[in-house]
Parts: sequence; C-alpha cells; structure tokens
Amino acid sequence: MKKHALAALFCALPAYAPFSYSGALEEVTLEKIKSVEVGEPKSPPLKRWTIAVYMNGKSNIEPFALADLNRFETAGSDDNVNIVAEIGRSKGLDNDTQADGDWSGVRRYYVRKDGDKERIASDLVAELGNPDMGDWKEAASFLKWAKEVYPAQRYMFIIWDHGWGWIDPQKPGENLLDGGDKSISHDFVSGNYIKTTELSKIFRQAGRVDLYASMACFMQMAEVAYEIRDYADVIAGSEEVIQLPSFNFEDFFTLMLGNPDSDAEKAGVFLVDTFREMYARPEYQEMLVATKYGTQLSAIRGAGLNKFGELIKKISETLKKYPDTAALARAKTEVLRFEVGDESTDPDKLISFYADICHFLELVEKHSDKSLPGYPELKSLTGEFRTFLDGELVIKNVYSNKDRTGKDYSNTHGISMHVPGKPGNLIGYYPTYGSLAFEKATRWSETVKYLETVE
Repeated sequence: MKKHALAALFCALPAYAPFSYSGALEEVTLEKIKSVEVGEPKSPPLKRWTIAVYMNGKSNIEPFALADLNRFETAGSDDNVNIVAEIGRSKGLDNDTQADGDWSGVRRYYVRKDGDKERIASDLVAELGNPDMGDWKEAASFLKWAKEVYPAQRYMFIIWDHGWGWIDPQKPGENLLDGGDKSISHDFVSGNYIKTTELSKIFRQAGRVDLYASMACFMQMAEVAYEIRDYADVIAGSEEVIQLPSFNFEDFFTLMLGNPDSDAEKAGVFLVDTFREMYARPEYQEMLVATKYGTQLSAIRGAGLNKFGELIKKISETLKKYPDTAALARAKTEVLRFEVGDESTDPDKLISFYADICHFLELVEKHSDKSLPGYPELKSLTGEFRTFLDGELVIKNVYSNKDRTGKDYSNTHGISMHVPGKPGNLIGYYPTYGSLAFEKATRWSETVKYLETVE
C-alpha cells in the first residue's frame, strides 16, 4: 500500500481450536462395539484450499486491516475452504483506531462467516504477543503453521500491507514512527520490513504455494516476481498503487467457496476479475477520477518467468547498443509510469522509475527510424516478447481508467520493470539491485545505465 491522503493503499507455537461435540449421546452396546470395523484410524479428508492472509496492520493502515478482516467474514470458511489470518496492530501510530476493543499485538484467526462488519467474530486461535511482522521469519512461521494446522490440497498465501516494489528503502532512523510507508510488510514499531531478496526465504522455510498474491502497491514487477518464480504456480499483484478498498475479498472468497475444485489459475482469474468488477462500480469510478488514479491487477505464471528473463536478457543486449536515441527518449517520455511520487514531487510523472516494460518496448519500436541498424532485431524481439506475454506468461490482466497525466491503463500488459525516467530524487533506497536474482539473470542494470544517458 502507499498512502496518498489515505485515498490510496498498499503502495509462535501452533494453536488448535478447541474440540466440541453437540450431538446426542447414544447407548453403547456390545452389538454396536462389534459392528465397528477394526483398523487404522482414518483422518478427515483434506479440504480443497487453505487461504492464509498475512495482515501487517502495525502501521498507519491499521483501520483498513481490521476492516478487511471483517470483509473476510462475509464469506468465512466452510467444509471445503479454510481462511486464516495473522493480523497485527499497534497503539499510538497515525490512524490508530479503537475499533474491535482496541487490542494491540499480533493474533491469528480462523475466519468464520459473520454479518457484523464492525466486530471481528472469527475464532481467535492464537495470541502471539508482539512479534516483528517486518521479519520474513514471522511470515514464514505463519504460513508453515497454516499448512500444518489446516492442511489442504492447495494453498494460497497473501501478504497484505504497504508495498514499494523491488527497492529496499533507507530507514529514517531506528523505526518508522514518523510515518514512512515503503517496501513490503512494514512494521512501524520495529522499523523493519521484508526485503525483496527475503521473499524467497519465506517459501524455502514454509514450502511453496499454488497461488501467491501481494495486496500491496507496485509488487507485480519482474524484479519481485522473479525472486519467487519457483515457489508459486501463480503470482498475482499490481503494477500500480492499489486503491481503497483493496481486493474484492467478499466476491473472491464467495467464488472460492462456490468453486472449491478450482486450480491456481482459475483462482487467480477469480481474484483479478472480482477486482475489476469492484472498481467498475460507480462509487469507485468516481473515486478514481477524483484522486486521478487508474487501477491494474494481473495474474502470471511463475513457471514462465525463466523464459521472461531469457527474453529480457536478449532485449537488454539489443537496447544498450541501440543507435536510435531519439526513439528511446520518446519512449521514456510516453511510457505508462506508476505513481512512485505524487503531484508535488513528480508533477509530470516522468521521474518515476517503474513502468510497463511491454509498453516501453512497443513505443521504442513505434518511434524508431526503420532504416537504422538494429531496428529489425528490436522489432522481432518486441513481437516475440508481446506474444510470450499474451500467450504464456500472463493469465489475466485487468485495468481501469487513466492516470493523472492522461495515460490510459489499457497500456498495461501485466508486469512492470525498472525503467529510468528523468533525473530526480523521489525516495532514498539502498543500492541492492545487483543482489536481485532477476539482475543476475539478465544484467538489466546495464541497459538502465544506458537509458539514463538518453535524453
């Protein structure tokens, strides 16, 4: 999540639910005892899905974490689908709320259906004290717990919080109590967050999942998704800021309950389609226009990211020696960029360094001098890349509206990358790009450096 006057967002030991029995007691007779087949005790059948949501509300978005957990309860778990959540909240931060008893710390819930949207009525299955939710090991502990206590045929894992794409932002001091809202899973109490290179550690410790989703801004980047390509069949997220009211949890969970045999790809389609439907409603369209935002969400195949990296490596080799600097400069200006800054820090939205990579390549081809050397190779690679995105990598991409500069979100293709804009300082971050698995596979930073020289 990313805070823009609160109009936009998302830029322990296992505990077991107590056993209860409500049936009528029957008289036990010798005949009944003899009628019982002797053998190994049978385990209950596995449910189809366990959906685990890691909700770090220990920040200035605490009210929205509580509100979303209440939204989960409009559907609740059933005989086929488990919905579990780990949620944290604190006292004394911006937007601190007294809702739901004003408790603080970190809890785990087994989500039950409930109609009261002001009070969490789900089963409280663990009180964890106040662990650091910005520590990847806490996220891994939750996912591992969810799998062990609520085993299922398929698993979905959601990280719910502010997001900041691939960058590891510099911390303003020892903690984030001054309101910083950067990277992913930011614990404003500890000042810690989960770094991009730590995402894979979650799954190496807790095991892979069928579907992973970032309910956080900017996380559908190649640099992020590539880190977890081996740990999720489907990866869902947004190239842009995610607005209020986050995902369409009510309809998504309802579809999952109604279609429990869905595989990861169908579940990913449910997630993005319900997202699109929600933001198409008149009240949310009015909100997007008023705040000058568009929306986007996509689901991609983790298995396709290796080929994505191979294609980007070829494209990088072509671009860093491409002679038509005028075409590159024009593409840098016209490409759809995402809201790293705001109207005061990046008034023309040209400094932002997150952009839709397919749109950028198509603009370079469009504006190129066709007679110059290198154009045929670029044209061929761009066509191959677009065909690969549409046919292999991207399962579903949805979008709505225009940004504040008039650029249409139909120019999104489902995955973004670091594409340098004009010089400017929107945020301080550590020079960790070289540590990313994506960079090691593609050497994209070499193209970034070349593009930075193009004006």
